[in-house]
Amino acid sequence: MTSFAYGHTEVGDRFCVQIQAIYESFSVLPRKDIAQFKRWYQGNNNIGEICSNGVGIHIIRYDDIPTTYKALTDQLRVFFKSLYSQDLLNLAALCDKIGKINDHYKAFVAINKLGICPFCGIGSIKSAHFKKREAYDHYLPKSIYPFNSINFRNLAPACHECNSSYKLTKDPAHSGVGRRKAFYPYSDSSYLIELGMTLQHCDIDKLTPGDVELQFGPAVLSEEIDTWKELYGIEERYKARLCGEYDGKYWVVKMLDEWKEDGKHPDEFLNTLTRQAQKWPHADENFLKKSFFDACKTAGLF
Repeated sequence: MTSFAYGHTEVGDRFCVQIQAIYESFSVLPRKDIAQFKRWYQGNNNIGEICSNGVGIHIIRYDDIPTTYKALTDQLRVFFKSLYSQDLLNLAALCDKIGKINDHYKAFVAINKLGICPFCGIGSIKSAHFKKREAYDHYLPKSIYPFNSINFRNLAPACHECNSSYKLTKDPAHSGVGRRKAFYPYSDSSYLIELGMTLQHCDIDKLTPGDVELQFGPAVLSEEIDTWKELYGIEERYKARLCGEYDGKYWVVKMLDEWKEDGKHPDEFLNTLTRQAQKWPHADENFLKKSFFDACKTAGLF
């Protein structure tokens, strides 16, 4: 108990020392510079407007802060990168201000009851029935952006593939050439993405990702969709699913074997799948399966 108390106090002391040092660096700045940093702070925490590429939003990356503030920038970089740690998140002062991350996760999975990753729609995430929680992704990476490393609107649970294999530190707000739009993870309204598919041939045993063409819509969300696909490797991952022995190819074999043995026509399966995809699009990857079977039918498989 003594050891825990000491460690907790040590973390709090270090936090206070860093805050004091940053305050002292700010205190010598001209008022106009302080006002500029304030606008950057407010802009970087307005995650929804950043994602929509809203006009008049002042956002800043570490690399964009003028070199005249190098010492202050270094302080901010160290402070905000280290701020997202369990020791600091357990500090009473922070918990009182922003809440507890485990409580946030419980609230999240109470709404997202599917146990499906909200970013890719095919990976699983831990539901309320698990004692452990899924890792959180910094949507605007904390290595690139100051000020928002513990803003829960910038933190969202993601499956391991999305978080650790594909997105990593990719920047949703900036492409290689400038600002761009991105989906906002905590939008009050759902993003309804359309998925179409074309197969180059109907020999499923020989189907490769190069034989599959995906079409995404609607056009009004084209910029957000392009960002999403790039961040999470969506096309690669969807195509890999379709060409996998125990995914797309298995779906077709199961349908052709089981339904024909029962004396039913593939159209009956497709009608059932259409209803399931409308009611439970993410269960058993129905949204992906439905587009795939439509493409199989168009290609002449059945």
